[in-house]
Amino acid sequence: MTQAYDHDVVVIGSGFGGSVAALRLAEKGYRVQVYEAGRRFADADFADTSWNLRRYLWAPRLGCYGVQRIHKLPHCLVLAGAGVGGGSLNYANTLYVPPEPFFRDPQWAGITDWQAELAPHYRTAQRMLGVVENPCDGPVEQLMRETADDLGVAGTFRKTPVAVFFGEPGETVPDPYFGGQGPARTGCTECGNCMVGCKVGAKNTLVKNYLALAERRGVTVEPLRTVTAIRPLDAARPGDGYAVTTEQSGAWTRRGKATRTVTTSQVVIAAGAWGTAELLQAMRSSHLPRLSSRLGELTRTNSEALGGVSTARVPRGIDLTKGVAITSSFHVNDTTHVENVRYGKGSNAMGFLATMQVDGGGRVPRWLRFLGRLVRHPVVFLLSLSKYRWSERTVIALVMQTTDNSIRVSRRRGLFGPHLTSSRGHGAPSPTYIPEGNAAVRAMARRLEQATGTRAMPGSSLGEIIDVPMTAHFIGGAVISDSPDRGVIDPYHRVWSYPGLHVVDGAAISANLGVNPSLTITALAERAISLWPGRGEPDARPAQGQPYRATLPRG
Repeated sequence: MTQAYDHDVVVIGSGFGGSVAALRLAEKGYRVQVYEAGRRFADADFADTSWNLRRYLWAPRLGCYGVQRIHKLPHCLVLAGAGVGGGSLNYANTLYVPPEPFFRDPQWAGITDWQAELAPHYRTAQRMLGVVENPCDGPVEQLMRETADDLGVAGTFRKTPVAVFFGEPGETVPDPYFGGQGPARTGCTECGNCMVGCKVGAKNTLVKNYLALAERRGVTVEPLRTVTAIRPLDAARPGDGYAVTTEQSGAWTRRGKATRTVTTSQVVIAAGAWGTAELLQAMRSSHLPRLSSRLGELTRTNSEALGGVSTARVPRGIDLTKGVAITSSFHVNDTTHVENVRYGKGSNAMGFLATMQVDGGGRVPRWLRFLGRLVRHPVVFLLSLSKYRWSERTVIALVMQTTDNSIRVSRRRGLFGPHLTSSRGHGAPSPTYIPEGNAAVRAMARRLEQATGTRAMPGSSLGEIIDVPMTAHFIGGAVISDSPDRGVIDPYHRVWSYPGLHVVDGAAISANLGVNPSLTITALAERAISLWPGRGEPDARPAQGQPYRATLPRG
């Protein structure tokens, strides 16, 4: 390292990968600068409910600087996070280790025994994020138990592992995790609004652990700065430093963008799978032309669908909103996993992305089936339009699979400038309809109707009418591989042909997990950064193109 650079390492993004990188690199002595496109939130700054769109949604050019991103591709609608702390601000706290098929996916299984190599890093991630088994147990959890029993899979029911400080509800105590080095914490009140932003201070977001500790070590985090370019300082020697250009997030004018450029020896790209795709796709046509042609391949939706059950009226004496966001799950079969999800009282805005359930498949277009159902069941349709106290009437079902399907993401120029688009990728097409998921939702509806004594209607996401499912876990597109002919980064997360660039976020994930990916992103980041040398020390990692060897973590 040399002081000729403004920074030793620039980290782009402050989500799970970026926060791990920031802390662990600071511990190794590097001078680290983090750029985050979103704003910084104190606990009190989060929206009270999802109706406070300026504090909930991320649309900076419209004056909305919230935590919830929504992106559209031809093949899916993508939900993601925004802000210092990335997706941890609005994720559902759920931290499963994925099942064995994930580690054996052909894309990366031939490199090493990933399950064994990642095991210690999963344990570190669980400790850092404060993972415990969810203790919440009420009518929704009972509904999930009974539904699993009805489907003949009662043995697969389990309570979720979550990153929440439960303690005494509403009681604030000194840091219980890091020997007083972290912030004070307040016990969870089970308000259900984890995905709007935890105003209580119970959710173990990254600003409560990795980022808090990183900033104590001198890491600087600059919010509301969007990275627009990464340029090698010497095109002939792409490992000899980079110029990173940023602008003010959401600015309309050139003056308002306040463009700035800094120099750095290394760059960690951790902007989330969507942000990383946008940046690398743009750079391949300009400053980084040697990026692998596999960029955008093996982009995954985690083979997901979002459905749910809504009652015709708010159930009497039954509170569907009490608990953390996700509290239990079961497996319909070896590949299909179902979790219950909730929003808290008053957070009804996301209900506009839901409608009545219509199955897909077959020769009849789904939109035509939807119209037929509307004609046959007009009351059900009218009830589905109502968002009055929607969160108090609804149990959302998140369906995820380990099946091998993907889309290909690329960049195209449109009427309003360049944007990401998608086409069919490797393996089976990403599902627009998961029969097992819809069947589970209908079973949930029957049980909820029995429990509440009021009509319960199965639903799905609005885009499924035109076969565009919704995913909360957009991953892949810059995946780990043993050569640039098979992926974008090497087994040490270095970008092929640009070893000073590193992708350390969900874009690196090579396969559908069938569970929430945040713990895996954290574990992958822990492993990747553990293999870096300390500042000024020799690098024990093999040069790109040399055979892979398992390398002991460094310092």
